[in-house]
Amino acid sequence: MKISFISPQIKEGQARSVVVLPVFKGAKPSDAYKTYDKLSKKRVSAAAKAGLVDGRMGKNTEILGPDGTKTNRLYVTGCGKLDEFNTEKFGARVTKALLMCGETSLVIHLDGFGLSPTDAAKAALGTVLASYRFDKYRTTLKADKKPSLKNVKIAIEHPSKARAAWKYFYGPVGEGTLLARDLVMEPANKLYPQSYARRIKKMETQKETAGLKVQILGEAAMKKLGMGALLGVGQGSPRASQLVIMKWDGGKKGTKPVCLVGKGVTFDTGGISLKPGAGMWDMKGDMGGSAAVVGAMHTIAARKAKANVIGIVGLVENMPDGKAQNPGDIVTSMSGQTIEVQNTDAEGRLVLADALWYAKEKFKPKAMIDLATLTGAIIVSLGHEHAGVFTNSDEIAEQLQKAGDHSTEAVWRLPLNKAYDKLIDSPNADMKNISAGPDGAGSITAGQFLQRYVGDIPWAHVDIAGTAWKSNRSDPREPTWATGFGARLMNRWVADNHEG
Repeated sequence: MKISFISPQIKEGQARSVVVLPVFKGAKPSDAYKTYDKLSKKRVSAAAKAGLVDGRMGKNTEILGPDGTKTNRLYVTGCGKLDEFNTEKFGARVTKALLMCGETSLVIHLDGFGLSPTDAAKAALGTVLASYRFDKYRTTLKADKKPSLKNVKIAIEHPSKARAAWKYFYGPVGEGTLLARDLVMEPANKLYPQSYARRIKKMETQKETAGLKVQILGEAAMKKLGMGALLGVGQGSPRASQLVIMKWDGGKKGTKPVCLVGKGVTFDTGGISLKPGAGMWDMKGDMGGSAAVVGAMHTIAARKAKANVIGIVGLVENMPDGKAQNPGDIVTSMSGQTIEVQNTDAEGRLVLADALWYAKEKFKPKAMIDLATLTGAIIVSLGHEHAGVFTNSDEIAEQLQKAGDHSTEAVWRLPLNKAYDKLIDSPNADMKNISAGPDGAGSITAGQFLQRYVGDIPWAHVDIAGTAWKSNRSDPREPTWATGFGARLMNRWVADNHEG
């Protein structure tokens, strides 16, 4: 989708376009509304008088080929109260409604309401998010089932300022989110540890992310480092596990970095503790945490963030094979701590244990955040509206809450407490990877497990199992499945707290 920002002047309308005119409850019509009403010989106000559009949310009308204009159609839409107006959601709503309308150009008038250039950039982000499709492998899709819109123009006062806000922040945010969605959408026969690592490596040579450095560690290198927890997960797969390190040095030299760590299980069968067959196809998305990190690193590099940020993703495939680890196996993590693997389907924390320890030891960061589609229990707790946050730092908890509010990727803090440690104590090793029995707290004990691999580094674990993919969504910014959740959250957290 091509995005541009234009001045509000109207002469004969936007040729061969669909023009969007917002109407607010209790607010005066904009100059754009009045101009199009005049050009169309009062057809806009006639529709309003007929009660089709009165400012109430969801009240819309289309006027096709209005006489007196070169515009193909007008889309007049109610937007509720002006002081409650969310331009990002608005941009998404009208784009979703008109995506396959047959027109190629969409013009959205946001001028005349006192909205800022940043508001216009946010509306553009909404259009980009709403226009997302993953049709890569659909070869028989008919023309009338494909999006027709190719470009969006947003009319606003001071369009050059909106253009700058788009170029230096909101555009890269959209790119990173869509990249994360693409990665989660890919099937596991196309996106597996080695192909995924190669895809990340290409970011070094892409114009948008110039300056990003990428290093890939294979199994031999990880074995030397003692990453028995991560390697154990992938040992049943013929596809070699990978650890990918993305480095962005945009801050002051010598300033400690922050680390973003992602779980990248490119397909999770559950291993020997095999999952049920129904719905297993969704486990191609069990690398959603890693996708969020990759998307965030794209955004951070694309907008040339003045921060030092390390992104680390552990990429494995969890398969049931004669070489796979068994329930009851004991593995030694890079930290030296031993883990009794009572359930091979609790594999994400094993991957993160070594990735977190590597981040801590290698980069000595001032803070770390990991993201993972880690537990089904988080869906029981929070549904699909919030990601769960577990942290050893009240400061990071507050920062993530604010970042979630600003990025619209909502989070909710849940507790960590030493009292939960007994649930993962093992008589055979330093710990076990599940809390068996009726005690519950599955998401909390996963957080307790990970906390043992961060030392005294300020850290947070974000469980995105309920937000990384969703079905039957009402939010027009989100597709039916992969949301890209976490990419915006991490970029916002870095922007708000670690740039300068």
